[in-house]
Order: sequence, then C-alpha cells, then structure tokens
Amino acid sequence: MRKIKLLSSKKGISWRSRYFRGNFILILFIASFPGIILGFCLYSFGIGKVEKELTGAHEDQIVDRAINISDQLEYLEISMSHWAFDPRFDYSLMDINFVKDFLETRDISKKLLILQGSNPLIDKVELYLDHEQPLLFNPNYNIIQEQKEKLFYHSIVETTQSIQWNRLQKPSDENDGAQLILSHHIPGVSRPAFGAIILTIDEHKLLQLLETLTPYNEGVTILLDDDREILASSNTNKSSEFVRNLKDMALEQGAKKGSFSLEWEKEKYSVSFGTMKRISGEWLYISAAPISSITSPIVFISNLILVVSFSGLILAIIMTWFASIRIYNPLKKLMTAFTVGEAAVSIDHSQNEFDIIKENWIKVTTESEKLQQRLSTHIPQLKESFLLQLRNGYLYDYSEQELRARMENYGWKLHEQQYLLIDIQLTGMYQSELKGLEKDDSLITFTAMNIVEEYVKDYFEQSTVVNYHNLSVGVFIVAPIHTNLNLQLNSFAQDVTNMINDILKLNVTITISETIKEVKKIPYLFENVMIGRQYRSFENSNQMINLQNWNKDGKRFKVVYPFETEREVVQAIRRGQMEETEQLIRKFLNELKENGIQEINIQPGMLQLFSMIQHEILHSGIHPNELFEGRNMFDELSQIREPEWMVKWIIDEVIAPYIQLLEGQLDIEMKRHIEMVVEYINEHYREEISLESCADVAGTTPYTLSKSFKKILNINFIDYVTELRMNKAKELLLNTNMKINEISECVGYRHSYFNRIFKKQVGVPPSQFRKMKATK
Repeated sequence: MRKIKLLSSKKGISWRSRYFRGNFILILFIASFPGIILGFCLYSFGIGKVEKELTGAHEDQIVDRAINISDQLEYLEISMSHWAFDPRFDYSLMDINFVKDFLETRDISKKLLILQGSNPLIDKVELYLDHEQPLLFNPNYNIIQEQKEKLFYHSIVETTQSIQWNRLQKPSDENDGAQLILSHHIPGVSRPAFGAIILTIDEHKLLQLLETLTPYNEGVTILLDDDREILASSNTNKSSEFVRNLKDMALEQGAKKGSFSLEWEKEKYSVSFGTMKRISGEWLYISAAPISSITSPIVFISNLILVVSFSGLILAIIMTWFASIRIYNPLKKLMTAFTVGEAAVSIDHSQNEFDIIKENWIKVTTESEKLQQRLSTHIPQLKESFLLQLRNGYLYDYSEQELRARMENYGWKLHEQQYLLIDIQLTGMYQSELKGLEKDDSLITFTAMNIVEEYVKDYFEQSTVVNYHNLSVGVFIVAPIHTNLNLQLNSFAQDVTNMINDILKLNVTITISETIKEVKKIPYLFENVMIGRQYRSFENSNQMINLQNWNKDGKRFKVVYPFETEREVVQAIRRGQMEETEQLIRKFLNELKENGIQEINIQPGMLQLFSMIQHEILHSGIHPNELFEGRNMFDELSQIREPEWMVKWIIDEVIAPYIQLLEGQLDIEMKRHIEMVVEYINEHYREEISLESCADVAGTTPYTLSKSFKKILNINFIDYVTELRMNKAKELLLNTNMKINEISECVGYRHSYFNRIFKKQVGVPPSQFRKMKATK
C-alpha cells in the first residue's frame, strides 16, 4: 500500500512538469500514431464507403418496390376501366326492372363477385344506379332509402372525372372511418353517367403492400394523393407528430423524387420519396427507415475496430507513462534540491525547470508591487468611507489623536492644516433635458462627481469627494492653516458650475462651510452645510452660499401659511377634480413664495399640505399603507428641491392613486345597489314599478340610480323593465292557455296598453304571436 501511495505521489508531481509532459507526449505519439492512423483509415474510408453503399442499395430497393406497388394499382385501374366499358353496364340497365327480372339481377351480382375476387386489394365492389329511386348492388340488390347515402353515391356520379381515387367516409360504415375507394362512371363509352362501379380497397392488404417499402421492423411509409393528403400510412408505433414532420420535410424538398436524412428523438432516418402516376393525378410515397437498421451489418465491425484501437491506445499510454517516469527521475531529484519548503508549493510547473529558481525571485517582487498598486486604488474609497462614518457619528468615541492617526494612515497630511466642506447640490432636474431620469439620480450624481474630481485636483492639494447618491456631492478640503482660500473657492465653484451647466444642463447650488482646525469637529461641518443649504433661493438658478459670511438671523422670516387655499385643495380632492386640485396646489405654492423663495420657507409648507391630504385620506377610510404600499412619502417629498417637481409628485404619487382607489370603491357600491334593484324588479314586475320606488329600495336618488343603471347594465331603467315584462308575457302566451287580458295583468299592464306595447316591442299583436308560434 505504501508503495502505491508513493508511486501516485510521484506521478502527480511529474505530470505537472513541462519537461515531463513533453517527453510523455513525444513517446506516446511515436508509440500510438501508426495504430491511430490505421484505425482512422479503416473506420473513415472502409466503413464509410460500405455504409454509403448500403444506403444506396436501400434507396434503389425502395424505388423498385414503389414501381411494383404502382404497377399493381395501375392493373386495378385498367381492370376497372375494362369492366366499366363492358356492354353489360350500358344504358340498358336503366330499363330493367330488377325486381321482376331476377335473372338479370343475379347475373349482375355474379359479375360484381367476379370483379371483387379478381384482385386481392379489392375489399368490396358496388354498383350504383342513379334512378329516381337509387339502386345499389353490393353485390346484392338494394334500394337506397337513407338521404345521406343518396347524397353520397350521387356525388360520385356528379364528378367531372369518369374514373378517380378518393378517400371517403361511407354513411353506412361510419364506425369504420374513411376508406380508400376507386370509382368509375358507367357507361364508360359516353356521357352523361347514370351510375358508377365503386371499388373499396382492403386497408389491411394495402398496408401490407406499403410495408414492402420499409423492409425493416422499424420505419414508416406514407402514401399521399395529388392534394398531398394522406391516403394510407403504415405507421404503427410512431407518433402522429413524426408523420406530420416527415410529410412536411418531404414536401419542402420541391422535387418529384429524392432522398434526405431526418433526425427524430435521437434517431437518424433515411427518407426516400417519389411519385406514382395515377389515372386521376399523381401520388407521392414517402418511406423512412432508421439508419441503424440499414447499417446494422457493419455496426459490429466498426465497434470492433474502435475497441481494438482504444485498447491499443490505453496500452500505449501505460507503457509511455512508466518510460517517462524513468527518464524524468534524475531531473526531479535536481529540482528537489533547489526548491524546498514554501518555494516548492509555489512552483509553476508549466515553465522549464531550469528557469524556475530565477522566476521565483522575480515573482516575489512583482507580487509586492501589485499589492501596493491595489492599495493605492482603494485609498479614495477608504477616505470616503471614513468621512461618512464621521458624519453619521460612528466615530464619536474616538479621541482627536486616534482620529488623526487613522486619517494619516489613509494618506492625509494633517500637520498645521485646516478643514472645510463644500456641498454641491444639483437642481432643475424636472425642467431639464434629463426629465424622466428622476428615479435614476445615482447615475447623474456619479457624473457630477467625476466633474468635481476633475477640477478639484487643480485647486487643492488634498481633497476627497464624497458621493451622497441623491443629486448631491460633498468635497472635503485639507489646506494649510495660514492660506486664504476665498479666491480658490470662488474659482473652483465657478468652474464646476459652468461645466455641470454645459454637460448635464442642470443648475448648481454650492454651499461652503466655515473652516475648522480640529478633526473632532468635522461632523459639525456636515451638519452646518445641511442647515445652510436650506437658505438657498427656491428657484432653478445657480447659487453659492458661503457660511463664513452668511447671516442666519431667523427673525427676518415671518410665518405665512395659506390656510384658505389648503381647505380649497382638500375640497377639490373630495370632489375628485384632478385638474382643479392641480391648479389649487400651484396657487398654494405661489402663496408660499410670497413669504420668500428660500427652501426653508417652501418645503415645510408643502410637507404640511401633504399632511392635511393624508388626514383626508384617513378620514375617507383608506389607510396610507394600502395606498402608498409602505413608502415613506414624507421622506420622498423632503428630498425634492424643485417647485414644479413637488406639484407633479403630489398629483401623480398621492392624489391620482387616491382618487382611482376611491372611484373603484364607489363602483363596487354602485354595483351592489344595481343588483339589489334588479332583484326587486324580478320579484315585483307584476306591480306598479317606478324609478323613484326602486331608488328608495337602493337607498339612493333616482338620478344616481338611472345613471348607474345605464352605466353598469348598458340599458335604460324603463327599457329593462319593459324587456323583462315582454319576456314573461311571451312565456305565458306560449306555455299557458291564459287569456290575453289575464296575461297583461300578470305582467303589470292594462289590457289596451299591453297590446300597444307588445306590438311595438315584438312587431305583432299578442294574439297573432301566439298563433304564429302555435303553427310552427
């Protein structure tokens, strides 16, 4: 066992060697190449040629057998014509009384029996005479009584061709399915025809004849008429889908005869097809046989060649393996001496063994450089993540020294430096060329971030751009303490604004924070910037807010809220007036702007309006979670920075869904009322019924009921009652012996008015209606 494991280990190590593989492949090639070439030639040229010859012989055999079948059918047609031209079947048959002249009747029956026995393909022979009282010999004398049989045999006589093949369903043999028949008009020498000789083909014998086209146990033969409909098929165990596919592919060939291959359910078939000229057209035969059945004589030989060749290849591989190990052993010992420990694990055995030691030293140096490059590419993401952690308060417990140490590890130089934050906010989205991409603001923010990164490097030595993913970008600046940054900040803001205006066609609001000298206070920069940018003018224009000089005196803003317009908005929503609601919301927004167009004035007012709308939604019995599907609507509205976008958002996301849901609930209530009224009418149609009384039953107004009745049932109230009473009157007129005045009272009409309304609705008076139906 120990020797086996050692040998396996040696084999694994040797095979990874490029030198070992080269020797192994060379020896194996020398040992096995002659045998492979010999086996390939035998299999490709010898077996392939034999297979081709067998397939060709099979196709020739199919053609010969098809000719034989055609000859037998042609003999049947000639025999049929001979009998049709027999003087016994001339016009004299029309003058014979077959009941009295029983000798003539017996003679005709004998002739038909002789014709029936003249060919094994004939199952039945019939003689049809198209008298006023049609006669049928089959072969005994019969008078056709059934109308279906009369029409069937008469249709054969009425055909334009005197002799023809058809696949028809006889009325007398409905359980047997359609049968193949050959018919010939009599007399055969002149027109018009007064009858026909009809041969019914024995399906079993015909199928036996067709099976000669598939000389194997498996396969299918199909016979098609001149309309390419199936006359007969020897299909026994193949699916109808296979037969359909076989027929379609043969017709697609576009030739009168030929052959092709067909694959079906992992089996390959050789298909031959050709035509048979018939007296009434040209038939098509299709024969499909499995290739495996045709080439079965050479399967054993081909398998034997493959087994012998494969066995020889396995033997050559085994012998080559042991020979290669013996050749490689000296070089393997030398490699073991040069590579020990971890170096042995990291060997690249695809290289030449003599270069491995040199490559190992170069590899260590290369890996070190790659790691350094990877770290450098991830530094911006690490810096951005650190600043976001500072902003969110996750590093609050760290001391000043610990925070400085972490920042220096990320590459910041903090000795005698000051810090400030720039917030860049994009506005005008709804009115720009990017309208429609509101939900994809991350892509737009990413583009703006790339623009900022391109410019910030030209103005500041140390900067980090933070992507907020909400149409806002932050820039964290580290600059020397004694540097005046006003000129640089203004130039940077102007360049970024111009570039975003040109590329994204959006407006920019830039907010610049105060400067600080302590890392611990960096989170306050984010807070101050968030507060400061709310003082922007709430209009789509480029703006810059420098918090170092900004006056935050809140007393200059007086509180103005349009309560009256708010009530008008709520009233319009209650009435379901979408256009009026949108106009009132715009009016509400314009009244807010009268107090000033700063965001700090506009946004709280719009949030308060949304709160009142939500209160109205709750008051109507609809829960906001049902309407908004759990969305935080206050948060979504607070993220919008444009007046027009706010109006559209409230209309599209709040008002429209609410009104649609409310109207849906009203439709359900309306349907319930209509169902109640219809049930009431069906029970009390004999009584005096009015729209007002039905409205009282439903608990609504006559106007609402009339409008709802027309909308839901698509018929007026009066028309519905009249139609119901007329239908009931018709039933009583047809099914009872009641007098007309009694019927009029039963359906809720006076006798005189009943006659007028009945004639108007039906077209005839009630008495005439009863007589008409009674006559029928």
